[in-house]
Amino acid sequence: MRTQLTDMFDIRHPIVQGGMQWVATAPLVAAVANAGALGFLSALTQPDPNALRAEIERCRALTSKPFGVNLTILPSISPPPYAEYRRAIIESGVTVVETAGSNPGEHVEAFKAAGITVVHKCTSVRHALSAQRLGVDAVSIDGFECAGHAGEDDTPGLVLIPAAVDELEIPVIASGGFADGRGLVAALALGAEGINMGTRFMCTVEAGIHDNVKKRIQDADIRDTDLIFRELRNTSRVASNAISREVVGLLRSGAAFEDVRELVAGMRGRKVYETGDLDHGVWTVGMAQGLVHDISTVDEVVSGIVREAQSLINSRLVPAAHRIDQEE
Repeated sequence: MRTQLTDMFDIRHPIVQGGMQWVATAPLVAAVANAGALGFLSALTQPDPNALRAEIERCRALTSKPFGVNLTILPSISPPPYAEYRRAIIESGVTVVETAGSNPGEHVEAFKAAGITVVHKCTSVRHALSAQRLGVDAVSIDGFECAGHAGEDDTPGLVLIPAAVDELEIPVIASGGFADGRGLVAALALGAEGINMGTRFMCTVEAGIHDNVKKRIQDADIRDTDLIFRELRNTSRVASNAISREVVGLLRSGAAFEDVRELVAGMRGRKVYETGDLDHGVWTVGMAQGLVHDISTVDEVVSGIVREAQSLINSRLVPAAHRIDQEE
């Protein structure tokens, strides 16, 4: 299934594993790369730039295939040393970076000067156009179904993806709500060059998170998520649990961020992944969990999606096109 995406990154399949914080570490990313897809390490999962350098080398020891690094830029009172993380990425010889969050301008300029291919993740066409003007090579555009930051426009992928394709001159990667071959075929039909998945890759053998989390994803349906921070215009989709419901209730009743800060602390969410205590903190997951019914190896996930997509194209779309030709 050759697309602009497979050619751009020298991969076999038009499938991308997003840079999920606390999840996207070397064993998962290397497994994705070895399966013929493109995986991204999460830079900020590592406690400091030197640890990121070590994680990049650990990934290289596990695969000879291409992989990238995600650098998410978020507003913070005490921001991490982004310039130092950026330098670690460049000096480690990484060839592809996924940026996300706030305006990535200064980072894009530095990465491009180093010959690095840059993908920017965004949730609206206007932000995608801004990223294109900054010089990124592709965008990964998140529909409202996605895990994590879903934007404030509430536009689902079925509308957002073709709208982005119509406006942009660079390749579009469809993200949010994808978990199987049907989604891949749909994304290609909408004009995207491939799909980005997070939730589906969380529910794999190689994902370094507690089995309780994987089992919860496997057993959940499409309704088992909550949207937090809506009142703060910083909407994030997370797994529905005791903490998320408390946060939603507090903010709806007029609470400020300071009133929920302790509940939504990132380290509490990390503990969920480490200990399997599903109510210890908020943790991100997408509506695509309703399409995940097993805990498979990464290779089984990727090869299964490709087989299903090819079967759909051959059994339904090609014959349908032939019938239309005959009728004409």
